[in-house]
Amino acid sequence: MSSQRPSPRSGLTEAAALNGTARGRVQGVGFRDFARREAVTLELRGWIRNEIDGGVSFHIEGRRANLDLFLARLERGPALGRVDEVVAEPAGVEGLQDFRIRG
Repeated sequence: MSSQRPSPRSGLTEAAALNGTARGRVQGVGFRDFARREAVTLELRGWIRNEIDGGVSFHIEGRRANLDLFLARLERGPALGRVDEVVAEPAGVEGLQDFRIRG
């Protein structure tokens, strides 16, 4: 009987996805544009949108390592913003082709 172990580097190249929210002063400060630029730089796909409660929500897909970098950059946010919290959870990969700003 043989057992297969995942490669220590698996997750760096496998597609993964996250749904998340960011809270703080994240509307009216260029946060969605900032997130789009970061996603494009990291070769990620998905979307981001403003929510009625003043936060933003997002869905992001790509290599796991790049998703982690994206979250770290969102926590920093744009110069005019203030990010109090970024929360994300695993989601299904939808096979999106680009990153878009919605609503």
